Amino acid sequence: MLEIKAISTFYGHIQALKEVSLEVQGGEIVSLVGANGAGKTTLLNSVSGIVPPRRGEILLNGQAITHLPAEKIVGMGISQVPERRQVFGELSVRDNLVLGGYLRLRRGKKTAVTQDIERVCEMFPILKERQNQLAGTLSGGEQQMLAIGRGLMAQPKVLLLDEPSLGLAPLLVREILDVLVNLREMGTTILLVEQNARAALEISDRGYVLETGSVVLSGKAQELITNEDVQKAYLGRVNHKRLETRD
Repeated sequence: MLEIKAISTFYGHIQALKEVSLEVQGGEIVSLVGANGAGKTTLLNSVSGIVPPRRGEILLNGQAITHLPAEKIVGMGISQVPERRQVFGELSVRDNLVLGGYLRLRRGKKTAVTQDIERVCEMFPILKERQNQLAGTLSGGEQQMLAIGRGLMAQPKVLLLDEPSLGLAPLLVREILDVLVNLREMGTTILLVEQNARAALEISDRGYVLETGSVVLSGKAQELITNEDVQKAYLGRVNHKRLETRD
């Protein structure tokens, strides 16, 4: 469904991604793990059109999206849940969800958007209870649920998630990860960025490890989860010994 072919992304003269290639099949959860600064967020931002790659190609269902503007990429079926949630704190929970369906509203699908708000509220009952509350007054876990719900309002074929467990208590982390498993079972394809390598890989089908802008390991999640090099990458100790690439 999503294919990334040798993309290189830059911030000015600084190269953040170096010929990164990966793929995500329909109905999979694929995790990206690695140390801070490895390029995980940049990769998601490249896919969603926020920071387009300078070289390489990104395909969605075989169609090139590499240099499309972000709003067109959303319309084609890719939705990103950003790091640290970034909800609109001065708007209500419901208005945040409505904004997630903005492009669909512009296409005249008001009834479908309203129905999807109800579905999101069924998935996250606390959002239904708090739908008239300002989003900025929610707890961190509630804001994460809202951010995921807002991302789902675009009816994505591929959902990009950036550090959904960041700053959350372990019990809430488990709840969020369970939601991702349920989304996969309902047919949503997920590309997950997560520093908690073990938790991410436990719910994933496959994984990729990034180190300083390059993919250095990939494979089935269960094969990676006990790999010592994956743990080194997560703990940020990869500078002492470059990871061995596995076939």
